[in-house]
Amino acid sequence: MARIGAAHGLKGEVRLWSFTQEPLAVRRYGVLESEDGNRRFTIKAMRASKDHFVARFSGVEDRDAAEALNNTQLYIPRDRLPAAESDEFYHADLIGLDVLDSDGSQIGTVHALHNFGAGDIIEIMRAGSEKSVMIAFNETTVPTIDLDARQLVVVLPAEVEAREDGEPA
Repeated sequence: MARIGAAHGLKGEVRLWSFTQEPLAVRRYGVLESEDGNRRFTIKAMRASKDHFVARFSGVEDRDAAEALNNTQLYIPRDRLPAAESDEFYHADLIGLDVLDSDGSQIGTVHALHNFGAGDIIEIMRAGSEKSVMIAFNETTVPTIDLDARQLVVVLPAEVEAREDGEPA
């Protein structure tokens, strides 16, 4: 849902990056949890700043407590997420899916989804290799997603397909 960054100021505030479709929605999900589920966080206050938010969490009252939270990933239990629309997917649902070409041959598996600011990118670990390839995640390059079959079909751009070793030509 979000990631806590560095401390901001002296009164326990932190930088906060929201990964929800609507960034402010992170506050509406209520109590957030650490990855291991052992710590719980309630956003007490939050305001926008440049490319992130500045947030204050209940129980975090000074800079030392805020600094201890740096790089903490925040989650909520899956059952608290709204159902995805028919043309939407949670990134977690795609990780590990088999990646096939249009002929049904396995290319690899979905390793990760990224967004560096220009749209979603899918990272595919090539079958039988330790190398990955990244392509745009859109309807042109990923025309079919079948969660029930745990696979998706990709159309690799010609310049990617020509590079068997995954390195630039």
